[in-house]
Amino acid sequence: MKTVRLNHLRAALLAAAAAGLLAAVGLVVLYAQPAGATFPGKPGKIAYSGTDGQDDEIYTIKPGGGGKFNVTDNARDDIEASYSPSGKRIAYAGYDGTDWEIYTINATGGGRVQVTDNNTDDDAPSYSPSGKRIVYAAEDGTDFEIYTIKAGGGGKVQLTDNNMDDYYSSYSPNGKKIAYTGEDAPTGGDYELYTINAGGGGRVQLTDNNANDFYPSYSPSGKRIAYSGKDSPTGDFEIYTIKSGGGGKVPLTDNGTADYAPSYSPSGKRIAYQGLDSPTGDSEIYTIKAGGGGKVPVTDNGTSDYEPSWGSS
Repeated sequence: MKTVRLNHLRAALLAAAAAGLLAAVGLVVLYAQPAGATFPGKPGKIAYSGTDGQDDEIYTIKPGGGGKFNVTDNARDDIEASYSPSGKRIAYAGYDGTDWEIYTINATGGGRVQVTDNNTDDDAPSYSPSGKRIVYAAEDGTDFEIYTIKAGGGGKVQLTDNNMDDYYSSYSPNGKKIAYTGEDAPTGGDYELYTINAGGGGRVQLTDNNANDFYPSYSPSGKRIAYSGKDSPTGDFEIYTIKSGGGGKVPLTDNGTADYAPSYSPSGKRIAYQGLDSPTGDSEIYTIKAGGGGKVPVTDNGTSDYEPSWGSS
C-alpha cells in the first residue's frame, strides 16, 4: 500500500472527500496530523496550519474563535503543529526546499530551532510530557517508522522497524507509552491503532477492523485516546474515542462529511478537530464535547484549516 502525503495532493483529497469518493481513490492519504497528546492544564490557544494564499503556515487562535496569530511566515509550507506541554513552544514539520524536517518555534513566533536535518521526510511531531523529546515519523528508505529525538536535536532513537508504514504518534501523559497508526499488513491491509513502550517494544493493537483508523491523541488523564476512523469501509471519517488499552469505543461525530485530527483540550472536557464545513466546502477547525455534542466552529473562512493542537495557558 503506497503512502502519499497530502501536501502534494491536498486538492485531490478535498475534491474526493467532498464528493464522497475517498473509498474509490486508490491511495491511502496520510496528512492531517493528530497533534499528539494533550497534557493536563488550563486550556489555552489552538495551533493549526492554514494557507496564507501562497503556502501553508502555522497559526494560533482562541478556542472560541478570534485572536488569530501568524506563528510562521515564509515562502515554504509549515504544517502539523503540536504544542509543547508548557504551551510555550510548537513543534511542526516544515519543507526545506527538498524534503520535510522537524522544527520547533516559540508559540508567539520566533526562536526557530531545526530538530532534524537529512535528505528524507520527517513528519508529524509530538512532544513528550517532559518536553525533552519529540516523537515523529520518518522515512527509512522504504516506508515510515516511528522515532524519538531530543527536542533540541540529536539522540535519535528508532522505535519501530518493519516493512509497513507507522505514522501519527502520541505520547501518553505519563510518558510510558506512545500511540501510533500502523499498517496491519504489508499489502492489502488497512491502518489500525497501536501502542508501544516509549523506549520501544511491547506493542499492543488497539483497533482491529477492515476500515482505516488514524490520528491517535491521548486524553490528559491518559485513560482514553481520540482518533479518526471510517464509519464503514466505504464510509467517511468520524471522530471516536477508545480506552487507552483498547475497547469502549464511543462515536463523537456522525455526519456525511469527513472529520479528522482530534486533539483534547488540557482540561479533557473538549476535543478540537478538523472537519469539512459542508459536503462541498472547505476544512475548518471545530471543538466538541469529549463525550460528543456541543459543536463549536473555531475558524470560518474560504480556505482550509488543518491539524489542530490544543495548548495550555
